[in-house]
Amino acid sequence: MPRKPAYDRDALIEKARDIFWRQGWAGTSLKDLERALKLKPGSFYAAFGSKDALYALTLESYTQEGMARLNALAERLGPKEALKAQPRLVIEAVENPAKACMLAKTYAELQAKDHALADQAALHMAEMKACFADLFRSAQAAGEIRPEHDPDRLAARFQSDILGLRLSAERKDVNALEIAADIASDIDRL
Repeated sequence: MPRKPAYDRDALIEKARDIFWRQGWAGTSLKDLERALKLKPGSFYAAFGSKDALYALTLESYTQEGMARLNALAERLGPKEALKAQPRLVIEAVENPAKACMLAKTYAELQAKDHALADQAALHMAEMKACFADLFRSAQAAGEIRPEHDPDRLAARFQSDILGLRLSAERKDVNALEIAADIASDIDRL
């Protein structure tokens, strides 16, 4: 009978996600992961198969957690208020290892290399955009956003604004909170 692993797989994925998010794919070695996760090479391969397989799991975790947080916020505040709060919340999240979006960082780093993880990051960004579109649709259904607006187009613009905001928040010469407030104000004008 196989032994049960002596580690929490989800906790290891979360820890690896933070390392990859901060350092990127190329900046994170297998040795970095083994050391941080406190796994020997054989245990690492038994648990995850490869660095790329673990990275894929971290992208999935990042996406699912982000959508769950946004949907919980919408449950609490309503769809329009959740969308308005999102820009400020993502740049104020001090527990995150970086301000910039992990999906966007992955795509930017790996798409030029034609790496499969870039395609996966793009798919996850599409999932996030669909989540935004659903919230815009819900806000329209509630009468909070005028019906002539295309929710998919709003979602694409909103995602673009958020990605730019998150990257700008990494800079010291940009007041990201002002930009976040502007994005929220734009939603009020819809």
